[in-house]
Amino acid sequence: MSNAFRELLKKVGSGVHTGKALTREEATTATRLMLTQEATPAQIGAFMIAHRIKRPTSEELAGMLDAYDQLGPRLHPWDINHGQDTSRSVSSSPSLGVTALGTPYDGRSRTAPVTPLTALVLATAGVPVVMHGGDCMPTKYGVPLIEIWQGLGMDFSQLSVPQVQQVLETTGLGFIYLPQHFPQAHQLVSYRDQIGKRPPIATMELLWSAYRSADQAETHYVAGYVHPPTENLFRQTCQLRLVKNFTFVKGLEGSCDLPRDRTAIIAISQPSASQGFERLLLHPSEYGLAGKEVPFESTTKLLAQYQEILKGKSNPLMPAAIWNGGFYLWRCGVCPDFRAGLARAEDLFTSGNVEQKFKEIVDYLHKLK
Repeated sequence: MSNAFRELLKKVGSGVHTGKALTREEATTATRLMLTQEATPAQIGAFMIAHRIKRPTSEELAGMLDAYDQLGPRLHPWDINHGQDTSRSVSSSPSLGVTALGTPYDGRSRTAPVTPLTALVLATAGVPVVMHGGDCMPTKYGVPLIEIWQGLGMDFSQLSVPQVQQVLETTGLGFIYLPQHFPQAHQLVSYRDQIGKRPPIATMELLWSAYRSADQAETHYVAGYVHPPTENLFRQTCQLRLVKNFTFVKGLEGSCDLPRDRTAIIAISQPSASQGFERLLLHPSEYGLAGKEVPFESTTKLLAQYQEILKGKSNPLMPAAIWNGGFYLWRCGVCPDFRAGLARAEDLFTSGNVEQKFKEIVDYLHKLK
């Protein structure tokens, strides 16, 4: 048992009237003690449910992220123009640097995800993308990113962290797989099933990235959310962490996928604005891309839809791929405006450029086996 952890548990778990928020430093300590298993299973489970009931603060999320930075894997900055074949890229020097797409680890169960397609579009356009996640996990038990990548023939699960760095530098896409690259964090997954609820760690994960640089301006953090107060929590946490570039989306199932059946509500960093961000309300009907969300029926069907899109064939999921690809191409500085981004996304899919990038990544991963 950790006596130090017990004191932190008492602080967050004392109830409405006497419970208190942790300082950033205390949150770092608590998270480190959980990651290193110095806290006992009973202490960890109690902390997770107590912290969920109390609700995390931005100071606490910042401290938890600090602990992940200290103990987790790290991907290092490099000369983005060096190594990648930029001859077919739209932009070899994206204005927001590396984009970290934060996706809920427990996956998608109701709507078909297009985040992997967005990552491929960005990589095709010269925007490096880092993603992270684990296996199928509680509480949703939806399809995880690793299952999609593996189904497409892109297996990051056996790579070392230096190899992930190599793939990222060479192809523009990197994936951190928790069981292989961050086993300390993976050990905490089982608690989600035992307590039956997402702990605040699940919120923090959306803002974490293994890619870090001395200047946070080199990383563009993208995350989705479900409940509106989460956006404010994200922005406050970014301010504490000196994050300069972010995009937060009220996305499908808490992902960074923009919806097509309703207005997309987005917050983007804007240093010149009084509050440091700008609110975007994008109406898909104004761009001819409104429609019902494509349901997730099975991984097999989803992969078949992906393969059609990669070959430039139209299918029910293609509008979502264009809608999201176009937004992020504009947001990452590849295209001058949103409409240009949509046109470019469609062209990248139908011209075969995305498929070419996809094959390049698959071939490179096979060489590393």
